[in-house]
Amino acid sequence: MLREVFRQSWESIRRSPLRSFLTMLGIVWGIVAVTLLIAYGQSFRGILVDSFDAFGRSAVICWPGQTSEQAGGERAGKKIRFEKEDVELIEQEAKLVKQACLETVRWLSISYGDRLANTAIRGVCPEYGEMRNEVPSQGRWIAAEDMVERRRVVFLGSRLREKLFSGRPAVGETVLIRGVRFTVVGEMDLKMQDSNYFTSDDQSAFIPYTAAADLWDARYASVLVFASVLPRFESQAMAQVRAAVAKRQRFSPSDKRAIRMFGREEFRPIIDGITIGLQVLLAFIGTLTLGIGGVGVMNIMLVTVDERIREIGLRRALGARRRHIQAQFLAEALVLTLLGGLIGIAVAYGLSAAIGPLPLLGVAYEDTSGKGDIHLAISLSTVAISTGILVMVGVLSGLVPAVRASRLDPMAALRYE
Repeated sequence: MLREVFRQSWESIRRSPLRSFLTMLGIVWGIVAVTLLIAYGQSFRGILVDSFDAFGRSAVICWPGQTSEQAGGERAGKKIRFEKEDVELIEQEAKLVKQACLETVRWLSISYGDRLANTAIRGVCPEYGEMRNEVPSQGRWIAAEDMVERRRVVFLGSRLREKLFSGRPAVGETVLIRGVRFTVVGEMDLKMQDSNYFTSDDQSAFIPYTAAADLWDARYASVLVFASVLPRFESQAMAQVRAAVAKRQRFSPSDKRAIRMFGREEFRPIIDGITIGLQVLLAFIGTLTLGIGGVGVMNIMLVTVDERIREIGLRRALGARRRHIQAQFLAEALVLTLLGGLIGIAVAYGLSAAIGPLPLLGVAYEDTSGKGDIHLAISLSTVAISTGILVMVGVLSGLVPAVRASRLDPMAALRYE
């Protein structure tokens, strides 16, 4: 039965090919707009979320401050300083902390041959690389053996490597930091991050904490970095870290001025809200465009009902029920819409390939790899969403003409001229 309804609908469309084609053009344009806008929104969200996570999926930065409450016999105003004993106590008592380490930073000169840069030299632990998402493009990250043996090795940020070595390989070469020879063991992949501290990771040099202690007094760290076992436990882990340090340094665990913490998860709802909101807005704009095409389908179907009043009356006289008439005209509207949708999706694929990547973060980071650009990749989910919107528009476009056709009086329809 359903097959016969669609066959009759196809035959009806073929009787007026030019009118059907012009009607489908509105649907084609609408589905192209919906598909490309959804693809744009998905790519935009992916890039922003990746730049947000580049800082470190669960990394929390702790800055030493001053106490603002009296506790443990200590006056308010005591300066807090991070030491290795704090990390040891955190590892013992903070059960929701996966990793923790100290970071010490100085602005020093680093040179290779006649090339010189003055940047942040950051003494860190091996776990720091995983916490802060420091991904090597060549070589390796700092290893545990480098810490234990106090090796003078360095891991270079991508921009710093480019400044010192240009296009030459850096791994295995020797650079001078404050006049001391360090061997380059790795270089960072380009890191597009939306925030940083001290300076961007791309412009920094990372050395083992023990090697940093040979260059300057690193007893007291600049910051303390830790990661929770899971991102959703970030706030609880922050409380456990503050409590552990407070226990050792004798201040109130509720004193937030003693340790200022910067975590990422508290800002994630903002990023999600912005990106998801943009996706919904773009999909809504595309749906409106497709709705205009649906109005065209509705108008043509209403004209078709007027042209076929005698046919409708004859079918009703021969026993066709209202639901059969409704199904017939609704099917014709759906066939028109779906055909236009198929053509539109094919056109959208062609346009996405022709347009290519659209610049977003690549320009800001001087990246030519395309990693920070928007790619109008039409995924199966995009096609599924577009198809769902298309079917909804098709049903709504055909519903009014179908109801009107089914409510015609059979006797009046047979006498219609």
